[in-house]
Amino acid sequence: FRVRHNRLVYISDMECFKEILCSTQQVIAGLEALRGENRSLLESLQGVMENHPAPQSGSVEQEKSSIICQSLERIELGLSEAQVMMALSAHLGSLEAEKQKLRAQVRRLCQENQWLRDELASAQQRLQEREQDMVTLEEQNRHLQFMLSIRKYDQEEPQLDDKNTSSNKESLDDLFPAEDEEQSQMSQPHHSSAAAAAQQGGYEIPARLRTLHNLVIQYASQGRYEVAVPLCKQALEDLEKSSGHIHPDVATMLNILALVYRDQNKYKEAANLLNDALTIREKTLGMDHPAVAATLNNLAVLYGKRGKYKEAEPLCKRALEIREKVLGTDHPDVAKQLNNLALLCQNQGKYQEVELYYERALHIYQSKLGPDDANVAKTKNNLASCYLKQGKYRQAESLYKEILTRAHEKEFGSVEGMKQ
Repeated sequence: FRVRHNRLVYISDMECFKEILCSTQQVIAGLEALRGENRSLLESLQGVMENHPAPQSGSVEQEKSSIICQSLERIELGLSEAQVMMALSAHLGSLEAEKQKLRAQVRRLCQENQWLRDELASAQQRLQEREQDMVTLEEQNRHLQFMLSIRKYDQEEPQLDDKNTSSNKESLDDLFPAEDEEQSQMSQPHHSSAAAAAQQGGYEIPARLRTLHNLVIQYASQGRYEVAVPLCKQALEDLEKSSGHIHPDVATMLNILALVYRDQNKYKEAANLLNDALTIREKTLGMDHPAVAATLNNLAVLYGKRGKYKEAEPLCKRALEIREKVLGTDHPDVAKQLNNLALLCQNQGKYQEVELYYERALHIYQSKLGPDDANVAKTKNNLASCYLKQGKYRQAESLYKEILTRAHEKEFGSVEGMKQ
């Protein structure tokens, strides 16, 4: 109401000011006309006085002339005052225009200030929400680490039992881990040399994807694929918007999503994603990068699950070449890849190559990890299985005796001491 009242007062003052200005202009016009008339009268009187220089008439004319001169002086004074008023009005008009301009700027600044206040409040609210999300994610991450440590011990024994079965086609999962399993094994204490080599030439999941990676593993292990898959797809979309499609982090997310699809037996979708990830990593990281070997490894797992051993074998061989080049020919991860390759060849009946791969892997494990390492027993067990399939029973028997003797000595002591 006050603003409206002030506006009405301002309008009324402006109308009065305009009336005064208009009246002043009319007065100036009248004074100028009157000045012209007086000047013409003065000129006529001066002409009469020049033509009739008589004393009596001259005195009257002089009196009239003096009166007209006084009138002209007053007219000039009035005109000068009117011009001052006009100049003053023009100055006041410019001041009023500047005042209106400043008022408009003040209103705009007030609006911008209010907008900034709203933005600040919204940003503070979003910050609080993100802090709450961070606390939740940290708690989930701690829970996930605990669950993963439990799963590792729960899954060790069934893997050994699976290898002792007499099925024709052995599972690739036990000897052919996926990329995320390899990285977890590299961080274990008994793989200190492997971890050092991996730090020099290996590949780890980027920090900004590690929490998401752990969440996806947790949801997938619980069978909650309806949560894990959209989570991966949204992260993949965000990465492509921020970094473009040809980026190592995009390839990492493609690998994670492919492993989730593989667990759902969606092998076609998983293969497409892994091939895309392989192309990206070859372009961005180089043909001989450990991440390329990991992707080749995952592709070989996928083909092995589908029984496509011929397609999986060259992928596994190329992964082996990369690991040998980066880690050295006697690294435990190279032995792991040799086991993978031997298993693929065994499923194709290439027993001569199988023996060579297993023997080389066994030598690496024994020299680098010691005779009591679990991988030594696993590799001996696989080689003995290969001997059995070829009818080489004496060689198989010898290996099985070595495995059982070593296990007995670790658990109960020397076998000879027990006999005595």
